[in-house]
Amino acid sequence: MARPDPGMRPSPAGLRLTLLALLAAGLSPAAQAAEDAQLQRGRELFTAKATPACAVCHTLAAAGSSGEIGPVLDELKPDAARVRRVLQSGLGVMPSYAGKLDAADMEALAQFVSRSAGSVKP
Repeated sequence: MARPDPGMRPSPAGLRLTLLALLAAGLSPAAQAAEDAQLQRGRELFTAKATPACAVCHTLAAAGSSGEIGPVLDELKPDAARVRRVLQSGLGVMPSYAGKLDAADMEALAQFVSRSAGSVKP
């Protein structure tokens, strides 16, 4: 078997294909860790750290909650944009969290709810 010439460099097209293959395979370890941390933060906010906690009113299997005031999120399957809108402005008896949560926490909650409820597949 012949050895490749050590002076040969991969072609730009070959590098692009390799990069595309890596991107298609999934997130980088650092990006995956950041996503996991965001989802964990969303779960913490949903179950206890938001005031009032979402779990008090909503049922969501991934959070182990069985609230009976708001909709069952596993059935509603809201996408992240819908969750963000409702967190910002409130809906019905649900209060707005605009003055209580920053944008990063709202995004963490939106991602956790939408993924956990099945609106977005990981």
